[in-house]
Amino acid sequence: MSENNPPHSAMANLAQSEPTVAKSYYERHIFFCLNERKNGEGCCVLQGAQAAFDHCKSRVKALGLSGPGQVRVNKAGCLDRCAGGPVAVVYPEGTWYSFVDNSDIDEIVDSHLKNGQVVARLRMPPDVGR
Repeated sequence: MSENNPPHSAMANLAQSEPTVAKSYYERHIFFCLNERKNGEGCCVLQGAQAAFDHCKSRVKALGLSGPGQVRVNKAGCLDRCAGGPVAVVYPEGTWYSFVDNSDIDEIVDSHLKNGQVVARLRMPPDVGR
């Protein structure tokens, strides 16, 4: 390539022609740890995580929040924050939650997943790990 046409110029032109902000397929994902440890260690599934996942999925669907451009409720393996379990994390914000019952899940759905407002009282401290 000549000095007048450096190799990166084609990429620069391509980048200029594409939108600057790409919309994600889903606005938000919530991942529930559904890991079950066989060796007797504490785990989210023993603390009601499956029931919370099922309730969240049903509630999101009932409110018409599921589908492209909206919310996706996902299962996850171990999220390695067992000490705070049961746990769920909402992306793209990366907000980690611990919950006790369906009313906590309803609050996460209504406040965060529907309206984008973090539920401060259910946030996990950043230092909680395994």
